[in-house]
Amino acid sequence: MRRFAATLVLCVAATLFGQQLSSVTHAQSSTPPAGAPAAADPWGFEEEEDAEPTWAEAFQSQAIEVGVFVAYATLVMVGFFLKSERLKVATLVASVLYLGFYKGTLMSIVDVFRLINWNMPVVKYNLAWYVFAVFFVVIMMLWGRLYCGRVCAFGSLTQLIDKVVPAAWRITLPRPIEQRANNIKYGVLVLVVGYYVMTRDPLIYRFVEPFWMFTRQGLPVMWVGLAVLLTATLFVRNLYCRFLCPLGAFIALASTVSAFRIPRWSECNTCKICEKTCEWGAIRGPKIIVTECVRCDDCERLYDNKKKCPHWLIIQRKEDVLARHRAVSA
Repeated sequence: MRRFAATLVLCVAATLFGQQLSSVTHAQSSTPPAGAPAAADPWGFEEEEDAEPTWAEAFQSQAIEVGVFVAYATLVMVGFFLKSERLKVATLVASVLYLGFYKGTLMSIVDVFRLINWNMPVVKYNLAWYVFAVFFVVIMMLWGRLYCGRVCAFGSLTQLIDKVVPAAWRITLPRPIEQRANNIKYGVLVLVVGYYVMTRDPLIYRFVEPFWMFTRQGLPVMWVGLAVLLTATLFVRNLYCRFLCPLGAFIALASTVSAFRIPRWSECNTCKICEKTCEWGAIRGPKIIVTECVRCDDCERLYDNKKKCPHWLIIQRKEDVLARHRAVSA
């Protein structure tokens, strides 16, 4: 053992001596002739540093990326404000193709880990990501889970799947089971954040979020789990988003202080049309459960429908009665 160690030391010493001799020989061969000005760094210790780009140069190199995201965000908000079903479908498709398969970048539980460490990307080199992050925070604080309803690529994918799956396949969960299942995502959030705080291992996200599917970087067991999840989603609407997503739980908690809520009519105390229409189980009698509402527009379109919403039908009936009374009086 000692002989082996001694031999190893001699080999290392010989290698180092050979490298030193080679560098000295190279330095001597490159020595300038007599009378020539001495080099500023004859030993090559100083490395040439790349000049750091200015903010203008950094923006110029990322301008197209930022512009494309701004165009996408504009589509999201225009569709949301107009309550257009066609624009909503266009937004869902754009989310899947652009944020999912093209960018492969979504808000994730990993970003919650970043908040815990306050370990954010360098602003100058990640302008598009910061524009995305600001957009995410603004819509979350103003409209709650709007991100879940039409920006998240995975949620958009499951909603598009929902539009082509026959209604007969659907399983409607009993209300007590649904209400209890809604709390599972909060447990997942606590477990994942707790695991990260103890281990500092961010790769746990791959086993609780299926977003890696867009970059096709999953392990075989993860692909099997994804197949099971998507199959279950064919029968239970928005299964992952409603019951399992830790980021959805984080946004749901933040949505409790969101600024703009969906208004309700007095007739909502007895009417069940919107409650039966809501695919997210976010309406219970006259109350909208903010933590479950993803601002999908379905109930808001019904509010505006003067041929279906009882609020408008009652107003129209009162106007008809008054018109008849005026006609009789005349």
